[in-house]
Amino acid sequence: MQSDRRMRYLISFLILGIGMVMLLIFNICIGSVRISFGEILRSLGGTDITNERIIWDIRFPRAVAAMILGGALSLSGYLLQTFFRNPIAGPFVLGISSGAKMVVAIVMIFLMGRAIRVNSLTLIAAAFVGSMISMGFVLVIAGRVDKMSTLIVSGIMIGYICSAVTEILITFAGDAEIVNLHNWSRGSFSGISWDNIPVMSVVVLLAFIMTVMIAKQLEAYTLGDSYAMNLGVNLKGLRALMVILTGILSASVVAFAGPVSFVGIAVPHLVKAMMKSAKPIIMIPASFLGGGISCLLCDLIARTLIAPTELSISSVTAVFGAPVVLWVMINRNRKRMS
Repeated sequence: MQSDRRMRYLISFLILGIGMVMLLIFNICIGSVRISFGEILRSLGGTDITNERIIWDIRFPRAVAAMILGGALSLSGYLLQTFFRNPIAGPFVLGISSGAKMVVAIVMIFLMGRAIRVNSLTLIAAAFVGSMISMGFVLVIAGRVDKMSTLIVSGIMIGYICSAVTEILITFAGDAEIVNLHNWSRGSFSGISWDNIPVMSVVVLLAFIMTVMIAKQLEAYTLGDSYAMNLGVNLKGLRALMVILTGILSASVVAFAGPVSFVGIAVPHLVKAMMKSAKPIIMIPASFLGGGISCLLCDLIARTLIAPTELSISSVTAVFGAPVVLWVMINRNRKRMS
């Protein structure tokens, strides 16, 4: 039985890994200008510079960002679902992404209006502050309500308020460069360059490593507070760390790509069904890989479906993610009824 599980994990991780590599290649090859895999290899050797700028300056950093940020978004969703013990908790639904978006918009408008250059760390810090503000409101509400459905509705309302404030700010921004915030506020991986990748990679990698390090504590936490306390888990410390890690991961996504919907909710469920396991040590890397695949696929569709017009990434992720959320809710209701 255990050998079958290990084989299933191995095959599933191989599928996820191959899927990510294949989609990374497709994202580089497919676009308004078709580039063959052979041309990509020739550009590596410096023998073909015709499409070098398209490959290395535009498509490659965008695809890498979609892979990293998609993984971060899915992992943050998994942490939130574990924290609240609710299958439809996620950074977008609970208003955390919207809070991060609001503060990033405020900071960008303030700094750009004074001709101050905005760097990647500043954006992540601003998004983290915003996500913590929204998370604080969610936690306050969680302590005052008994039903998780009320908490979810409250989170959605917080998200609407933050989104409304952001739209008002962007509308009254006078500078043409600031007005372009509107596209970012709808969610997009466009405009990401190699300058953004190192900071993004380091922040997300550190958060990922920290999440892996608390995997055993998370497993105990999922079995109930009493069980976790009996095993010596510091519940307050664990919850605080989960909140901080969720904030960092969500902030990294919002800072560079804006709010991206449903990936954080849907992907952990799809991965769980694929692995047939809820163990954190399995779910953490699998959720990360699944999130990367999801965002690579959705970004490819967003770029090419009605090219040259580009759809917002959230529009595409919602089409795929919303049915998964409905499926989870229906299944949960059936289990309650039976």
